[in-house]
Amino acid sequence: MRKSEAKGWFGVVPPDLTLIARSRGVDYLYTYLLTFYEDPSRPFGVNNAAFPNAGMPHVLWELQGMQKPIYEKHKNAEGHEVETLTGFELVQPGSMNPPQFKESMADLVNFLSYVGEPIKLERQRIGVWVILFLALAFVVFYLLKKEYWKDVH
Repeated sequence: MRKSEAKGWFGVVPPDLTLIARSRGVDYLYTYLLTFYEDPSRPFGVNNAAFPNAGMPHVLWELQGMQKPIYEKHKNAEGHEVETLTGFELVQPGSMNPPQFKESMADLVNFLSYVGEPIKLERQRIGVWVILFLALAFVVFYLLKKEYWKDVH
């Protein structure tokens, strides 16, 4: 998708979800993809509980279906009544049932995480060897320092 076209369609350029997976984590992205709900006041008719007032439409609504939020009213520490989001109720079912959709989103988020940084596993493997080398080098350098400075102390 060209950035100019995306800006015309959505008002802003949509985020690269591979970067979101790297910067905010896969748990955040998973929650973000699961928490879209109906909101007629928004331009696309949906809002998101993880990132309120996001400009991204719910592109997976045909799979998940449409859901509405369930709020619970309670009093906060100052005595004011506030609403807290406690869950979602499926209003219009999608082509997948909720467990299937959650499993698909887990797979999608794992894929986005991998695509965002495919060399991560190799980098971590090399990192272990680097740490082991540095630990060994520290021991050798410490013994060398003790040998050089034994006459001074």
